[in-house]
Amino acid sequence: MTAIKHALQRDIFTPNDERLLSIVNVCKAGKKKKNCFLCATVTTERPVQVKVVKVKKSDKGDFYKRQIAWALRDLAVVDAKDAIKENPEFDLHFEKIYKWVASSTAEKNSFISCIWKLNQRYLRKKIDFVNVSSQLLEESVPSGENQSVTGGDEEAVDEYQELNAREEQDIEIMMEGCEYAISNAEAFAEKLSRELQVLDGANIQSIMASEKQVNILMKLLDEALKEVDQIELKLSSYEEMLQSVKEQMDQISESNHLIHLSNTNNVKLLSEIEFLVNHMDLAKGHIKALQEGDLASSRGIEACTNAADALLQCMNVALRPGHDMLLAVKQQQQRFSDLREHFARRLASHLNNVFVQQGHDQSSTLAQHSVELTLPNHHPFHRDLLRYAKLMEWLKNTDYGKYEGLTKNYMDYLSRLYEREIKDFFEVAKVKMTGTTKESKKFGLHGSSGKLTGSTSSLNKLSVQSSGNRRSQSSSLLDMGNMSASDLDVADRTKFDKIFEQVLSELEPLCLAEQDFISKFFKLQQHQNISGTMTEAEDLDGGTLSRQHNSGTPLPVSSERDMIRQMMIKIFRCIEPELNNLIALGDKIDSFNSLYMLVKMSHHVWTAQNVDPASFLSTTLGNVLVTVKRNFDKCISNQIRQMEEVKISKKSKVGILPFVAEFEEFAGLAESIFKNAERRGDLDKAYIKLIRGVFVNVEKVANESQKTPRDVVMMENFHHIFATLSRLKISCLEAEKKEAKQKYTDHLQSYVIYSLGQPLEKLNHFFEGVEARVAQGIREDEVSYQLAFNKQELRKVIKEYPGKEVKKGLDNLYKKVDKHLCEEENLLQVVWHSMQDEFIRQYKHFEGLIARCYPGSGITMEFTIQDILDYCSSIAQSH
Repeated sequence: MTAIKHALQRDIFTPNDERLLSIVNVCKAGKKKKNCFLCATVTTERPVQVKVVKVKKSDKGDFYKRQIAWALRDLAVVDAKDAIKENPEFDLHFEKIYKWVASSTAEKNSFISCIWKLNQRYLRKKIDFVNVSSQLLEESVPSGENQSVTGGDEEAVDEYQELNAREEQDIEIMMEGCEYAISNAEAFAEKLSRELQVLDGANIQSIMASEKQVNILMKLLDEALKEVDQIELKLSSYEEMLQSVKEQMDQISESNHLIHLSNTNNVKLLSEIEFLVNHMDLAKGHIKALQEGDLASSRGIEACTNAADALLQCMNVALRPGHDMLLAVKQQQQRFSDLREHFARRLASHLNNVFVQQGHDQSSTLAQHSVELTLPNHHPFHRDLLRYAKLMEWLKNTDYGKYEGLTKNYMDYLSRLYEREIKDFFEVAKVKMTGTTKESKKFGLHGSSGKLTGSTSSLNKLSVQSSGNRRSQSSSLLDMGNMSASDLDVADRTKFDKIFEQVLSELEPLCLAEQDFISKFFKLQQHQNISGTMTEAEDLDGGTLSRQHNSGTPLPVSSERDMIRQMMIKIFRCIEPELNNLIALGDKIDSFNSLYMLVKMSHHVWTAQNVDPASFLSTTLGNVLVTVKRNFDKCISNQIRQMEEVKISKKSKVGILPFVAEFEEFAGLAESIFKNAERRGDLDKAYIKLIRGVFVNVEKVANESQKTPRDVVMMENFHHIFATLSRLKISCLEAEKKEAKQKYTDHLQSYVIYSLGQPLEKLNHFFEGVEARVAQGIREDEVSYQLAFNKQELRKVIKEYPGKEVKKGLDNLYKKVDKHLCEEENLLQVVWHSMQDEFIRQYKHFEGLIARCYPGSGITMEFTIQDILDYCSSIAQSH
């Protein structure tokens, strides 16, 4: 325990200018495992302060730490539990009772004794010592001794005194004087003992020799002791006076402390009251506005908005700890809650009435739009509702349940209103597409549903009535839905294009305006980078909305964006089916309309995606674009299918095939429609499919043709294809254009050679024999010596082909070619010119053989090249 006491003095009390007088190892009653030390200490500076300090060992166990200290003047009772039997338990009564169990009864008694001494020494207020042995208290301070409690306790504590520096030095000098002081300690000790005895004897002799002086000294000491006793008596009286003054000063200090504490508490209380009054007091004007404010006028809306914001600030004030336990605060919060609930109900009821009234007012304006292809403008109604935008935001932050209810009511009212407007709008568009109202009835356009309920036959009758002049071909390449695209002139197609563009142009601002209004009015985040997808079933029945908002808490940003899309889908749920019905009608009227629709729809989708890729408009138009693209692909596939099914007449010449002429019509129209269009790639793919189908089926028809030679069918149709591609300059079909030109050239040459044949047949056979002899090795100038090929035989053959017979043969040939060729392509003169060149080539070949095989014979043909030219020119002009 002594070592612990020294350690505590050194580490804890010396740095605080305190002296440790007594220590006891204790633990709390019932918690014996947690040991600590109670220390009695006094300060080294005056005025002396006496404390009882609780010291605890750290959790790591390597040092001690000061835990709590009590002033001894605050100690009221010391209860030792039992004055007779040994008991380690004792209680200390400060502001509350602390129950301790000492490690031993001796330590407890020593600590209580030290407390009693300190009480007697330094405190005027005496501590009650209960169940403490009187003998223990009497032995603590012997009578007649006027010594310091501190000093006496120090003597008891300091049982071991260390040598100071001078004493150590003297001992070292003495040991250096004795050689065996270290090697033989016993001999050194005996020497020291003998020297001490000598010194003691000398001291006794000296004292005895100076007895007189000792007596005088003793008297002086007695007198000095008397003086000291008197001085001590005076000092004690002074100390008692000072102690009284000290206690009074302590009382004054405590009183000043209490006054300062009271003043501080009053200032803090005033600050708290000012805080509550400033932040939780709602002006009477605001209360009146919330209870009775006019929600129909702009001034009333502004007053209600300001009052609602003030109420929200009061309700959301950050209360300090303990404020919520105040009755006044609870009452004020309940008052605010009642005001909020009352105003929320009043606001929700008023806005529902506004929705109903605006729906009724807007319905009354539908009549003026019934004959016009325009949609009613909702801007005035949006403008009126936007006055309530701040109140909607307040409602969203304070009562999300009512906010959600208003959202659903708005969707219900507006969806019915927009459904009537949009269906009537599409009804007008369908009537304008099909012509008069009577004609629209033939399509079965009943009410506002816009569904095609009419039969195919009625549609065919309409197409016959509305078309001008038909082509002679009955099997049209573009005959979609039993109608021919050629039956509708350019004006009809332009009208459809304008109507479809007008429909999209009216829908786009309507949707964007409504989406912008929803975002502003309901305070929802509108734009996002990445958007999720959702099924239409979830959107229309509001299931997702209710599942996400059951908690009554505001949505995160991503959910708010989803909520905008859900509201737009619910409000405009009829747009996509109506657009699909309109597209079906346009496609049934004329399959070429799918080209217009693809271009227009692609442009509007691209525009909508640039604004917001995840918006309702972009998603809806994208879905409809898929339908349009399917119709376009279906149109191309049906064209190819009808190419394969085309049948030609066995009694008339073929001419330009219908699908070749109509490919020209399709390409010309497509080029005008897709000029600078975003979906040009789709058209290029369609071109490739169509041109390959045309090439394959031209050859198929040419092979099956009986009336017209195959070469003529191939020549005329590929010439037409080449001319079309050259005129339209379609970049993706450059290879096909070259191929068409090559096929035309090859079949032209083949037809010329086949049709011309051998116009001078006998002469041709004669020269074939000549060439055979030459091939057998007979020299060309010796052929005339052959009996069958002499000059006389040559003259006989030449005489059989006078100019008159040649002209007659050419005339028959011209008539034959004229019967084969069609008038549309106008290739007769081209073919005739090619035959003329071929005939001249044969003529020059014969002349060359005569010159080489019959030199100097003077034999010539009975007609010249000039005659051939004249014959051909005369025949061409006569026909």
